[in-house]
Amino acid sequence: MSPDLFSIINTILRFYEALIVVYVLMSWFPMRGMLYDVYRVLASVVEPYVGIFRRFIPPLGGLDFSPWVAILVLEFANVAIMRLA
Repeated sequence: MSPDLFSIINTILRFYEALIVVYVLMSWFPMRGMLYDVYRVLASVVEPYVGIFRRFIPPLGGLDFSPWVAILVLEFANVAIMRLA
């Protein structure tokens, strides 16, 4: 694969990680109107992936660590892909 393809994959993975972080931060605050609509769109993009980890990692003390585990897995995948470059 070409270095440009690796760069694109890296960018996509980083962007998806950022979406997960924004989704988690938005879940901490009450929302109405357009902000809630943005949150729902983020949920539709992020939840299918994060939900995989939520099935195996229950909330501990009311805190949900599954988004952070999901980000770690993306990071490991990104490192593995970059080593192929």
